[in-house]
Amino acid sequence: MSETEEKESVMSQKSRLTLQIAGGAIFGALSLVLAFLAAFLPRTPEGFAYFDPISIIWVICYLIFGPLAGLISAIIGMLLLMPFDPFAPIGPLMKFTATTALILPSYLLMRYIKKDVSSGTLKEPKIYATYGVIGIIVRIAIMVPFNIVIYLALGYPSELLGSYLIFVVLFNILQSVWDLVIPYLIVYGAKIDEKFEIW
Repeated sequence: MSETEEKESVMSQKSRLTLQIAGGAIFGALSLVLAFLAAFLPRTPEGFAYFDPISIIWVICYLIFGPLAGLISAIIGMLLLMPFDPFAPIGPLMKFTATTALILPSYLLMRYIKKDVSSGTLKEPKIYATYGVIGIIVRIAIMVPFNIVIYLALGYPSELLGSYLIFVVLFNILQSVWDLVIPYLIVYGAKIDEKFEIW
């Protein structure tokens, strides 16, 4: 590689990193705006929203800008939600945990098994669906114990815990489907990934 090509490569990496950080920050801030709209969405008696645009924004950021940007957007979004979420700090923390548990397996699988960490890898429907199912399993495995601790800490009747956990599992599956399918259709359906080509 010539010196000129090497400099262009370094600049390209720096530019890509800058775009990822900026994208994560922008989408993290955007999730706060959507949080106010989410207050008007239908919810269960326990306060869970059937449809959560905040997590969808974080996953969209991940698909467009890559893992680092997705993580940055989720962290910034979680912190920005803290002063406004009526269930803070538990609500934003659970949202962050559930979303990262859903998308983190896809990054790890791409890196250590597929050996190709890129948006193009996730664009393949079979790969995306497979990684998505694994992500849903991981999400449930993490969120069930999380919910048990919160349920018992709030003093709810222990005899109803089983019914509550069934609800938690079904609800997380529903949320996961929205969190995975909608971003996929937006990013890859509109070919946004091809317009940016960041990772």
